[in-house]
Formats: sequence, structure tokens, C-alpha cells
Amino acid sequence: MKIVDAFCSKGLTGFFFDDQAAIKGGARADGAAYLGQPRTKGFRSVRQPGESLSVILLLEDGSTAVGDCAAVQYSGAGGRDPLFEADRYEKVIEELVFPWIIGRDAGAFRTLAEEIEMIENPGTGNKLHTAVRYGVSQAILDAAAKSGRRLMAEVLADEYGTDVSDTGIPIFTQSGDDRYGNADKMIIKRAGVLPHGLINSVPGKLGYNGELLEDYISWLAGRVDELGGSEYSPVIHIDVYGTIGIIFNSDYIKMTDYFGRIVKASGRLKLRIEGPLDAGGRKPQAEALAKLTELADARLENFGIVADEWCNTLDDIRYFANMKAGHMLQIKTPDLGGINNTIEAVIYCKEKGIGAYQGGTCNETDISAKACVHAAMASSPDLMLAKPGMGVDEGYMTVYNEMQRILAFRRRRK
Repeated sequence: MKIVDAFCSKGLTGFFFDDQAAIKGGARADGAAYLGQPRTKGFRSVRQPGESLSVILLLEDGSTAVGDCAAVQYSGAGGRDPLFEADRYEKVIEELVFPWIIGRDAGAFRTLAEEIEMIENPGTGNKLHTAVRYGVSQAILDAAAKSGRRLMAEVLADEYGTDVSDTGIPIFTQSGDDRYGNADKMIIKRAGVLPHGLINSVPGKLGYNGELLEDYISWLAGRVDELGGSEYSPVIHIDVYGTIGIIFNSDYIKMTDYFGRIVKASGRLKLRIEGPLDAGGRKPQAEALAKLTELADARLENFGIVADEWCNTLDDIRYFANMKAGHMLQIKTPDLGGINNTIEAVIYCKEKGIGAYQGGTCNETDISAKACVHAAMASSPDLMLAKPGMGVDEGYMTVYNEMQRILAFRRRRK
């Protein structure tokens, strides 16, 4: 079946674009906004609306396939592509992508997904923005599924020689700044991994000696027992955006001592810390996390380090996995470009014995989140992120329900 037409539709994401450099630099929260001047190129304000761009493909039989271009909340930070602006990139897609894709075989997912990775912006030689490749590849995957009357997960499993999971993937929920009320929601709904926490500044969230985070983890472990009972054992997973490294001046011994404190606070629950430091580049970041991982393995139990910043592309994932830079790597789906790269990243991590966290961002859409569920069910990462948004209910519902639909459909067909 051929792709006979293509067009775009501009939209909004489930959250915002936030200038991480400005927030780390002291921009003050004011309600849902931040006060202060932006520091990252492209930002008009510290917080601004997240933008998406739907790529819609029309197939020969009249059916349509959709994918959403979206970028992470902290665009332009940690080596990521710059801010994604729908107006600007709609023109890029119309000029470079649509002439290439119209007339192609809708069933050739892997071929088309790999080709889109090779298209370059004229004059720069750079690949298309990761958000563009992300959205276009989703639309191609949807087209392949509809042309073959299969689930997107089945298309991916067939293309990459994997099996579609016959059980659900643990879902990681994120709280945003509402670390207490949203944690209750997660516990009541029995989320497998929680609460993310959004610890992105030192004074008011982590504490000058890490005491606020330590107290929060202790509260969280107690709350799990109180609301969930002893049979419920979620993983506590906190993203600290490099702030522990800031407090302890990247002293690995002091950082590991602190990890020991918060492991004790987590009680019977496994604890993971994502992004404990930011070394400012791929190589120093991987080296730092490899050393921290080695120290943690020697001294701690029931604890894991998760790589995030500077581990963005498929090549980065391979580099960090080879370096054993963390117990787990976040595969931040929009940062990898095409969703085919997400599949390859999960497969590579599993081959190397590194935990695979299929993540993404609160700043995605319902369309991209559902496509990611199919990617997860086809590759079986250790966990996947509930998205979009920071309200817990909506993102958890979107991901959980799509996962259950896949399971139910395949059970019924058998």
C-alpha cells in the first residue's frame, strides 16, 4: 500500500518547555510560571508552552497514519537539540520530508525509518531535528501497522526479531513539583516505579546538605507502607538533575556516603538516583558515572544509578553501556530521533547487561506516548515512563490502558 498524501497539524504537548539553565541558576517559581530571564538559546521565557506537530499520512485505502513531533521539557540542555518550534519545523517537513515519503510503500517501516535518519538540512549537513525524526517515524510505524493489519508492536517485533511481551511493562510515574499529593496517587494506583520527584534545584528541593531529599525519601517509604501495605514494593526512582554533584562538588566518596544515607531512608524499597551529577560533556559524564557505579557496587545494596544527561542519542546509549556508566540508562525517546532507535537502544542495553529505562518526557502527546507503549511491548525494557503531563492520572492512564489493549487484543486473537 502506498502513501499518497501527507500534511501537518500544529498542536500542544502535555507540559511545557523549561529553561533548565535558568532554573538551576535560581529562577523563582511563581505559581505555574518561573520568574527570571532565560539563559538557553531560543527560549523567550523560562517556561513556555510545549509545542507539537502532527505528521499525518494518507494511505491508498483512505486510512490515515499519525505521528507527533515533540521534544523534551529541558530542550537545549545536556547536549540535546535546540528548542522545537512547530512553525519553523513544519516548513522543514513540507520541504524535505513530504516529497521523499509520498509514493513510498507504507509497509516498509524499517527502511523508511532508517532513511529519515539520513536526510540532512541543506547547507548545514546536520540531521533533521530529533523531534522531526521522532514524529515522522511514528507516522511511518502507524502506516506500516495499518497497511499490514497488525499492531505497531507486532511490526516492530517482526522487524527487529523480538517477541511482543505477554505481560505489562512496569510503569514509572512522575510527580512534578507536587511530590506529596501526586505520590499518594501513584501509591493508590500501585505504580511500579515512583515518583521521579523533579529535584532540579538545591536550596528548596534537595537541601544544602541533601537533608530535604533524605527526609522526602523517608516519608515516601513510610507512605508506601501506610497506603500500599507490605505486599506493595515499588522502586523509588528520583531524578536529581545533577544537584547531588553540585552539593558535594563532584566528590565521589562524599556522594557515595550520601547515597548510603538515602538508601537507609528508603527502608525495604529499592532506590534509584537518576542524574546524580552533570560533568558537562559526554566523555566526562560517562567516566564520572562509571566511577560512581563502581563505588556504589562496592559499598551499597538495593541501589542503582541511572544515566540521563549527555546520554541522548543511540550512539550515546552504546557509549554509556560500553562504559558501564550507570546501572541503568534512560532511553529518552524524543532525543533519539526515530522510534526505531529506541528499539535498538533497548536491545543494546539488554545485550550489555545494563538496565533499560524507556523514558521520554512529560512534554509529549497522547499519540507519541501510545507509540512508545508499542515500542516497549516489542522490546521489553525494565520500565517505561507514564506520559504525557505531570498530573499522574492522565499519563498513567494513557500508557497503562494502551498496554492493556495490546495484551487483550493479542489474547483474543490467539
